[in-house]
Amino acid sequence: MLKGIRCETAKCPVEKKQRNLAPGMHGWRRGRISEYGVRLREKQKVKRYYGLLERQFMRYFHQAERIKGNTGETLLQLLERRLDNVVYKLNFAPSRKAARQLIAHGHIYVNGRKVNISDYTAKIGDKITVKSSGKSLKKIKEQLGTNPNFTTQSWLQLAREKSEATVVALPTRDDIQIPVEEQLVVEFCSR
Repeated sequence: MLKGIRCETAKCPVEKKQRNLAPGMHGWRRGRISEYGVRLREKQKVKRYYGLLERQFMRYFHQAERIKGNTGETLLQLLERRLDNVVYKLNFAPSRKAARQLIAHGHIYVNGRKVNISDYTAKIGDKITVKSSGKSLKKIKEQLGTNPNFTTQSWLQLAREKSEATVVALPTRDDIQIPVEEQLVVEFCSR
């Protein structure tokens, strides 16, 4: 309605046809991502999903390389068994960051012992409980009550009324729900 005279030409800044281009003089030159870029994106996706730094991620990768079997699936299995991820998957915390904070503040016990290290790897048969203080139990009960239809994954067994869980099996690739091609991550990290 109140456009200037310039908007009647092709140089109109309001109705430019090049709105979907990247900013800058060479925005129209966006090429396709190289194979290196594709693999890097997949690795970064996994790191950000689990909230890891580069050194932590590479430690898990080297650990997965030493274990017999498919390295990609083993890597995802190790990441899935981190205590902060297990606490999140049990719906004790609304996010992985909140789960890390619960662990760091001493609210989570594994096999009756306080664990305040969020990268602790849960094993089959580990019993994860909440500290018996009223404050800890109240916090977890509130979180469990926010989503009454929540179902745990098949490799975890949750007792809602006691606020405790047991790791009954190792997670399979079907249990790991992140949309990532782990083979590309392995190819990137093995170079």
